[in-house]
Amino acid sequence: MTRPEPGLAVEVADGLRRILAPNPGPMTHWGTNTFLVGTTEIAVVDPGPQSEAHLEAILTATKGQRVAHILVTHAHLDHSPLAHGLSEATGAPVTAFGPPEAGRRPIMQRLADEGLAGGGEGVDTRFAPDETVEDGDSIQGDGWSVEVLHTPGHFAGHIAFRGDDWILSGDHVMDWSSSLVSPPDGNLTDFMATCRRLQALSPSRLFPAHGGVIDRPQERLQWLIDHRLSREAALLDGLSDEPQQIGALTKRIYDIDHAMLPAAERNVFAHLIDLVQRNLVVAHPKLAWNAKFAAA
Repeated sequence: MTRPEPGLAVEVADGLRRILAPNPGPMTHWGTNTFLVGTTEIAVVDPGPQSEAHLEAILTATKGQRVAHILVTHAHLDHSPLAHGLSEATGAPVTAFGPPEAGRRPIMQRLADEGLAGGGEGVDTRFAPDETVEDGDSIQGDGWSVEVLHTPGHFAGHIAFRGDDWILSGDHVMDWSSSLVSPPDGNLTDFMATCRRLQALSPSRLFPAHGGVIDRPQERLQWLIDHRLSREAALLDGLSDEPQQIGALTKRIYDIDHAMLPAAERNVFAHLIDLVQRNLVVAHPKLAWNAKFAAA
């Protein structure tokens, strides 16, 4: 798929349009995909970053229609900041799982309380939805309905939206990259469980928040699972000799550009937390960013 033109509303399925936001980058690919569900009464999914040009593009695409819902998959800066301005312009409420810390597991909350912050991927700390939803809730409009799926992993409060035969998968599944899992907001144990849940739902297509449509969801989800399992095996092998800190271990198992090492370290830490909880790895003196890790 070639890069879409930012600002243009393009129909990607019956009653579903996509508008690409003008925020390309190493973490966003071409930019954020904003989706418009419905034809007369609209749900705007992931309004995107703070951008007057993108706000105008959404308002132009929905002119003559009523924006009834503003749905946010998760509170990252490339997804949620424009929600407030769009709500002011349309009167539609902003709906999400909750504020940025909603859904955190106790271990992640403990790490956050001890000072572990996000890894630079950009949490929208000011995000506060008008309405919250839970797994299994239904959101409806004129001629359409979507089911809310709580899909933690990339972000504790991440949600996806299931239509007739498709799922708006947010940042959990993308066609161009594996999803970043960065504690304390990301949780690898949840990420793997969510991948398997999405497999069981057997959607025909996934529409991610970055990149193109995924026409073979089962294959892509299995790739994500296998990719993580291969990282896990490499980590366990790397810990076979002596206890190591995250930085040294990351350089040992990753062969990537230096600029991407911080993100890789976050992914390694996510794996280590999962392995410690499964009693396959021990952390000295306790589970923390600066701990030394060894195979159990």
